[in-house]
Amino acid sequence: MRHQLAHMVTPHSHEAMDKVDSVMETSREGMRTLWLSLGVLGITTVIQAAIVALSGSVALLGDTIHNAADALTAVPLGIAFVLGRRDANRRYTYGYGRAEDLAGIAIVLTIAASSALAAYEAVDRLLNPRDVTHLWAVAIAAVVGFIGNELVARYRITTGRRIGSAALVADGLHARTDGFTSLAVLLGAGGVAIGWRWADPVVGLLITAAILLALKDAAREVYRRLMDSVDPALVDRAEAALREVDGVQHIGQVRMRWIGHALRAETDIVVDPKLTVAQGHAIAAEAEHALIHAVPRLTAATVHTDPHADAPGGTDPHAILSHHAAR
Repeated sequence: MRHQLAHMVTPHSHEAMDKVDSVMETSREGMRTLWLSLGVLGITTVIQAAIVALSGSVALLGDTIHNAADALTAVPLGIAFVLGRRDANRRYTYGYGRAEDLAGIAIVLTIAASSALAAYEAVDRLLNPRDVTHLWAVAIAAVVGFIGNELVARYRITTGRRIGSAALVADGLHARTDGFTSLAVLLGAGGVAIGWRWADPVVGLLITAAILLALKDAAREVYRRLMDSVDPALVDRAEAALREVDGVQHIGQVRMRWIGHALRAETDIVVDPKLTVAQGHAIAAEAEHALIHAVPRLTAATVHTDPHADAPGGTDPHAILSHHAAR
């Protein structure tokens, strides 16, 4: 409600400078989220690491390893956000927003490495049993891990969805899974307390399995972004907005892709072939304006007009127009 009211009372335009300022502001918000996440998870990891050294719990060790890896994922994301602020040039004509996709790959690799290390330690403890001490401290560390990860998850997911960053959302989902795996450490401590020495390494293996599930979700998000996947609902909204534009007789293919946390779109529309170039241009401009207002995070649209529905791309160079608008 606050954001909607602010949009109503705040003047706005489609000038290029306005659009650049908006993207830079969201990048700053992303950076604040990353540094806060790094601080919270860093404190959580230090507390858990101290209790691992005191107790010898391999389940808690697995949770600590993964929390540390999760904190370190702020590094590639931070680099990506900084790169994303750079202006487009003749080599990178769309800018550096796709650096976030590279950060997503780095996050997936980090999760995979942490799961491998946690699995190794758990299997080693099964083959070479060892007593776990200070079970009360292990239980406290498990609760601390859950609280820390849940706070980070909520902040990352909320910010990532607001600014359109798939990498940040994927990292938030990862942190949320970490929080529930932290609670699993309580099961291991309870099992050891009643004499089941194998409970601690078995819980360590369960934590590894949970990490692998998080890996699958994060990999799917990053894969979809690399393959230029968008939510079909966004395409539906774009088509609905184009149908409301006066002068648009038919709608061709609508294409969208993410570049960082901003969307770009391309579409074909069919107009009356008797229109002048100026009239066709005006319809294309209105279509672009409608798209940017209808689709969240859309910052640029290229609208191509055809004079005939059965002639993709058009045949008359005087009637075919290409209107490009970028924020």
